[in-house]
Amino acid sequence: MAPPPFRADQIGSLLRPPALLELRRAAEAGKVSQAERIAAEDAAIRTAVQMQERVGLQVISDGEFRRNSYHSYFFSKLGDLKPDWRPDEGKPRVPGTRAAQPVALIGSKVQWTAPIHVGDYCFLKSLTSHTPKITIPGPCALHFRGGDSAVLKSAYTRMDDFWDETVTAFRKELFALAEAGCTLVQMDETSLAKFGDAEVQQRLQARGETWQDTVDLYVDIINRTVRDLPKSMRIGIHLCRGNSGGQFHAEGGYDVVAEKLFNVINLDLFYLEYDSDRAGSFEPLASVPKDKSVVLGIISTKTGTLEAAATVRARIDAAAKFMPLENLALSPQCGFASADIGNPLTQDEQEAKLKLVVDVARDVWG
Repeated sequence: MAPPPFRADQIGSLLRPPALLELRRAAEAGKVSQAERIAAEDAAIRTAVQMQERVGLQVISDGEFRRNSYHSYFFSKLGDLKPDWRPDEGKPRVPGTRAAQPVALIGSKVQWTAPIHVGDYCFLKSLTSHTPKITIPGPCALHFRGGDSAVLKSAYTRMDDFWDETVTAFRKELFALAEAGCTLVQMDETSLAKFGDAEVQQRLQARGETWQDTVDLYVDIINRTVRDLPKSMRIGIHLCRGNSGGQFHAEGGYDVVAEKLFNVINLDLFYLEYDSDRAGSFEPLASVPKDKSVVLGIISTKTGTLEAAATVRARIDAAAKFMPLENLALSPQCGFASADIGNPLTQDEQEAKLKLVVDVARDVWG
């Protein structure tokens, strides 16, 4: 058995304090110095670490406070790459509704020139005696949101070159993190949760892809990315169906990808969204090998309503009918602020949900 490193886990992003958001906007407008911005981020991260330790979490995030979104900062350091242009920009966000799928704009080659999150890891490590977790996007995000046409529009003439350079860039970052001492990385490859959605399948077909072939391609790219990494580093892959301002991008269960997700991808830790009917049933967990682990994202970050502990426990028991309880853990289904605007809940509601994760995990696993 390979139990998860933590029974009570989290996905990474936390609600940004309003004062920090205001200061960051001022910094972007040139009204505040970069030194002042960094000092404000440092202070907010310290407070966030204290909150996580207070509720009892053993795995600690920096809340992604230095980022505008969970992936935009990372890709911007690899070139003129924007994974999250919104075709519905400016329209009101209505929590609980489907948002338009963001679109990738690829204006340059993908190139790693320096460590992206090593400094974040080192600062976080200096603040806690618990285990810091660094989150990065997955290597397939740009392609999923743009397809071959976005890649070949101006930056590349061959898809093989794009994939080779993407894999190389991600591997350089992972090796740099490992060298700095990072032992736990969460890779947000959210596309894999979306292939069960009929609308997503149709969109892929419209751009000349079959969703089955795209799944095979992404599995291969992920395996190339994580091949022969240092044994000191464990990587978990996070799947969700969109999480911005309380909205979602897709729906549908894991059934269509379960066999390849759990058995062909060479990772042994999976963070799975399971907070609503959009995620389907627990039956696909029967495909998980007995030496791999799943963190059940049962508690929702899309709403401030606190789940009943008994209901969460019953959901864990239901999942345990399909794979061993000792190979399961608990977390929210996603971050609380995949984009810096955050989801529609308060700081107090966020803390209560994280404490619920810890309390239920202690009740279930001791």
